[in-house]
Amino acid sequence: MAAVDRIYLDHHATTPLLPEVRAAMEPYLADRFGNPAAASVYPEGRQAQEAVEEARARVAALLGARSSEIVVTSGATESDNWALKGAAWARRPGKDHLITCAVEHKAVLEPAAWLGRRGIRVTVLGVDPLGRVDPEAVRRAIGRGTFLVSIQMANGEIGTVEPVAAIGRVCRERGVLFHVDAAQAVGKIPVSVGGIEADLLSLSAHKIHGPKGTGALFVRRGVRIEPLLHGGGQERGRRSGTVHVAGAVGMGAACEAATRDLDALAARLAGLRDRLWEAISHRIPSVRRNGDPIHALPHNLNVTFEGVYAQALIQALRTVSVSSGSACSASNPEPSHVLRAIGLSDALADASLRFGLGRDSTADDIDHVVDLLDRGVAVLRSLSPA
Repeated sequence: MAAVDRIYLDHHATTPLLPEVRAAMEPYLADRFGNPAAASVYPEGRQAQEAVEEARARVAALLGARSSEIVVTSGATESDNWALKGAAWARRPGKDHLITCAVEHKAVLEPAAWLGRRGIRVTVLGVDPLGRVDPEAVRRAIGRGTFLVSIQMANGEIGTVEPVAAIGRVCRERGVLFHVDAAQAVGKIPVSVGGIEADLLSLSAHKIHGPKGTGALFVRRGVRIEPLLHGGGQERGRRSGTVHVAGAVGMGAACEAATRDLDALAARLAGLRDRLWEAISHRIPSVRRNGDPIHALPHNLNVTFEGVYAQALIQALRTVSVSSGSACSASNPEPSHVLRAIGLSDALADASLRFGLGRDSTADDIDHVVDLLDRGVAVLRSLSPA
């Protein structure tokens, strides 16, 4: 019996490795095995160091940063934790206040809460029904004790792109550090650390067709944060531990690919996203789109199917890989904190699906998924006692 082709629509959770990324990594998983920390000792170390520095330059080019401002990490979760905790540990006397918002990824909300249990005052700003933070709310929240504002660039569940440039200007005016979690934005929309006045910015390679277990933290020149990891003093003393050379090389290759076709890919995916929403809204009654339809990631669509339990609909779709929220919260039975924050009831939050389109998505895929959704929703609603 022939295998059924699957349609992968969860590119927020992770993305497949590009062939050129795999090819770039393979030598560093085999004969190019040197430790970059031994660059001054023998050729294998120098070869590894040169590869890491080239990768660092490619990441910097995508962000409009200097190579020296890019620190290789294990991913966005480490980068987010380091940004918040490192800034807190390096803060000046009298600075004890951190600002973030309710729709952040747990990799920001959890370390913020951890710091809150250790004497840091934490303000969690609300968002409007589209999921956007008001820059003026940030301005009002900043006080004499504020040392850091952490606001994501784009939400990985509802796709809303935050007004980070305006928020960055507020932070610069008030002399407060600004951290941006850009894991869902990098490689999908233009990201310029200078344009958004970011002091710290997190990204993850596996969200942009790179390898898992690798990411980066941009640390603006002159910004001081305390290390999260101590040891051999790698990464110019900012992050100890042997750099994952193959992972760094893969991240660099993925960033180079994103730089090459960012605008064209975004336009194509936005067209497919709009095709998906138009078909759903015309064929299936009692649906709503969540998030900002204008300030939005091009590959994201979050839809509530009233009267349908999302997990049951996922099962009904069978050959479609799609999710009901963040992959990092998949084991949590609670309704999405993001959907709650924009005002959805628990029942509506539990009736919502997130579609994440990618490089390999096609119009035929979209049309087939809509057919499956139409049938699946009809069946599930017919079985519902409501």
